Amino acid sequence: MRDVDLNADLGEGVTDDEGLLAVVTSANVACGFHAGDVPTMRAVCEGAVQRGVVVGAQVSYDDREHFGRRHLDVAPEVLRGWVEEQVGTLSELARAAGSEVAYVKPHGALYHRVVDDEEQAAAVLAGSGSLPVLGLPGSAVLRQARAAGRVTVTEGFPDRGYTPAGRLVPRDEPGALVEGADEVAAHAVALARAGGDRAVASLCVHGDSPGAVTAARAVREALAAAGMRVRAWSSS
Repeated sequence: MRDVDLNADLGEGVTDDEGLLAVVTSANVACGFHAGDVPTMRAVCEGAVQRGVVVGAQVSYDDREHFGRRHLDVAPEVLRGWVEEQVGTLSELARAAGSEVAYVKPHGALYHRVVDDEEQAAAVLAGSGSLPVLGLPGSAVLRQARAAGRVTVTEGFPDRGYTPAGRLVPRDEPGALVEGADEVAAHAVALARAGGDRAVASLCVHGDSPGAVTAARAVREALAAAGMRVRAWSSS
């Protein structure tokens, strides 16, 4: 039986955090730079502990106005400091809740930037210590992390469309989103079954998508029906 992690973006103030915590196995917690605040982070960490959900730091550009989805050209040392601050804040709150930050995952524009940008990928890694890294298969940030001896976790997006090259279709282009719980669930199974350089160990359901909880439940049920065990990658 193959293990598959199911993660979602939480603490962004636009979704049902409690509903998603009841379904997912890992929580990417917004650390205040694109969304979220200390009370929200604390609540998500406490809820994650109660549910046995793993906590990860969802780090981003300092860009609340655009929800972290605007590409920013910042100096590597500035980006490193931003990441370090976000991980540090969430780490304190996670420890207070009885947990710890188990991984780092870039958000939005930063996630896409570190697929190819070696310099910004290095800055994200420098700011996140030795934490395991979630990212797109074949991305610069995962290559660098692996070379440094860090744990890497490949990730797929059942609610997003892909290009033939295995990249996510930009949100402003046709086919960017996979809509409808059944369609998202079917895509999740296909992604989980992929092998080679497209293999993924974790699947993400975006918390800010309409019907996120319904989609996450459908994904989990479909994975189980396909003979896969849904559990946090860190406990596999």
